[in-house]
Amino acid sequence: MDVLLVLTILTVIFALAFDFINGFHDTANAIATSVSTKALKPRHAIIMAAVMNFVGAMTFTGVAKTITSDIANPNDIVNGSVVILAALIAGIAWNLITWYYGIPSSSSHAIIGSLAGAVIASSGFAILNLDGFLKILQALIISPILAFVVGFILYNIIKLIFREKNLPKTNKNFRRVQIFTAALQSFTHGTNDAQKAMGIITMALITAGLHTTSDIPFWVQAACATAMGLGTSIGGWKIIKTVGGKIMKIRPVNGVAADLTGAFIIFGATFIHLPVSTTHVISSSIMGVGAAHRRKGVNWGTAKRMIITWFITLPITACLGGLIYYILNIFF
Repeated sequence: MDVLLVLTILTVIFALAFDFINGFHDTANAIATSVSTKALKPRHAIIMAAVMNFVGAMTFTGVAKTITSDIANPNDIVNGSVVILAALIAGIAWNLITWYYGIPSSSSHAIIGSLAGAVIASSGFAILNLDGFLKILQALIISPILAFVVGFILYNIIKLIFREKNLPKTNKNFRRVQIFTAALQSFTHGTNDAQKAMGIITMALITAGLHTTSDIPFWVQAACATAMGLGTSIGGWKIIKTVGGKIMKIRPVNGVAADLTGAFIIFGATFIHLPVSTTHVISSSIMGVGAAHRRKGVNWGTAKRMIITWFITLPITACLGGLIYYILNIFF
């Protein structure tokens, strides 16, 4: 069998594996608040998230097109199939390491860092589409800051509206609302995160000469949506425990504010075709809500550990992607 075809098949397999792992790694963030407040039983939350992620992934493709063309032109990359395979292996490795230690790291940072590192190792810095790459980096950096600010403001508004209400009764009502906000957040997660693997596969098809445009083939969209849905059904309990309980003690009213904030920021990014880290956005929205609720109630130690992981993910995965490219290049 032709080596290029073998590499393309391996790339598709690893891309779907990345989406599957992303399902139980990142989707845990979307349902963490509803599980921690007992608004949803864990099994019900996971089933709901799996369905909503699938629906979200089947609805949009704009982010996938950005991944396909804005980091580098697939036709200009030397050994493009090896580059993409190396990036996927590096991204998967980092996701599994951070999942094992229960750290809500970003799959988006992991795959973009890995892809940039492998591209540079193959073709040098000049191959990067600097404007497109910087646009993606800006979205990744600004979105969690925006989520913190919006979460802080939204929770203060909710506090103002319900300041005269009976607290236990209010929390009981918000617990019901959380079912819908968790579903909304899972949907928006699917609209953004699943598209990264779609873009990677389309990129691989272009480098192999099997596809000519950045339009996402329907079978790629369906396969990635299914992989993420199946991954979500496995659940990411370590991440759920960290996001749902170790940042702050979450009450239903906090959960609703955080869910609405996360969904708003993620869907806004999807609408303008930019990939963002759903992990960063959701975690930052919880921190913003926590700071508005009671600053001392936030476990800033856990938050600090998460933020450090956010900052080191891009450079580490870039180096890892480059290293794996050099190794694979020996064999291919």
